Amino acid sequence: MSRIHDALKKATQERATVPAGDSAALPPEAVPASPDWNSSAPAVLSDLATGASSLAALPSSHLRFDDLRARCAHPEWQLDPNVNVFFNTGLSPHAAEQFRTLRTRLYQLRSSQSLRTVLVTSAVAGEGKTFVTSNLGQAIVHQPDRRALIIDADLRCARLHLPLGAPTAPGLTDYLRGEADEMAIIQHGVEGNLCFIPGGNEVSNPSELLSNGRLKKLLDHLTPVFDWVILDSPPCVPVADASIIAALCDGVVLVVRAGSTPTRVAQRACQELQGKIVGVVLNAIDEFHANGSHYYQADGYGYGKGKTASKDLRQ
Repeated sequence: MSRIHDALKKATQERATVPAGDSAALPPEAVPASPDWNSSAPAVLSDLATGASSLAALPSSHLRFDDLRARCAHPEWQLDPNVNVFFNTGLSPHAAEQFRTLRTRLYQLRSSQSLRTVLVTSAVAGEGKTFVTSNLGQAIVHQPDRRALIIDADLRCARLHLPLGAPTAPGLTDYLRGEADEMAIIQHGVEGNLCFIPGGNEVSNPSELLSNGRLKKLLDHLTPVFDWVILDSPPCVPVADASIIAALCDGVVLVVRAGSTPTRVAQRACQELQGKIVGVVLNAIDEFHANGSHYYQADGYGYGKGKTASKDLRQ
């Protein structure tokens, strides 16, 4: 501890002698060596020496949810009642119950395996994965003192901001390109413990950005702050993005649209995500009978479709 104290004292003294705007002149040896500090450690050290707080650069063990919520962006969300089953009493009450069941199954799985970061994806587009991601996040934070972060990692067609009525930028692409820090891209827009990272500004190289190491760094830093981190991704068969993200997550929930997804395509999706799938949500069915199986049925609405749908989770 004395070495760290001496380094902080030395940095403070040297900062006092550095002209304003020339903080880059601080010597690298003034920074305490620690694997928990990120590459912006010199700037963090300066903030700490002056009593300021830079939450985005603190070690994850020092980051607290209340601090994150106070420092992140606070836009005014306009939740879409047509697709948020917990905010529209006109929708069938069974829809909200279905997501409670999904939430419960995930907690049951957690009792036997490490499960905190979950990717929600599908084989092809239009299966309802964004609808599932949004409402699963809502289901989690409807429990007392539960905290959830939902992330739009579909950098090709970001849509998770639509059910929330939230700004789409700055977001994940801006962070992955190094153009925004964590606090700038995290949103807290309604009462409760739900936070959101939108997709961000459009990019031409989503796969490369997802593979550059910054997403792993983001998840490593933020996951300990939340009970669950839920990511939405592009469909896994047409592009490689979902497989890249799945490698950084503890498990995958695969959304399949009844009467729409070809069997061979669903099988290929399972092969792409082999070893990661922890459950399946069967979406857009009118009725389903599965005697003695772990299926649960409810009426709801698929996002943007305006049709009655059902969601099932199979362990």
